[in-house]
Amino acid sequence: MELLVYSASWCRDCREAKRFLTTHNIPYQEIDIETTPGAAEQVMANVGKRAIPQFVLDGKWIQPYKPGRGFLHEEMSELFGVAK
Repeated sequence: MELLVYSASWCRDCREAKRFLTTHNIPYQEIDIETTPGAAEQVMANVGKRAIPQFVLDGKWIQPYKPGRGFLHEEMSELFGVAK
């Protein structure tokens, strides 16, 4: 399994997403859209907006949060097969 996480240091939902992954020992590669050239454009090209965090799991783009609701713990626990 290859997991990329598009994020930024100022993003609260990104911090929560990375905390979830770390808590469940799910390995990932972080791509900071502020410091990685072309990363923000990649998000725009695949999602249609500059919305982070974004997971790319084995090439499939997944938005692990909903505006106003935050990180989707239940849905991501199910996706990764971990206890809630």
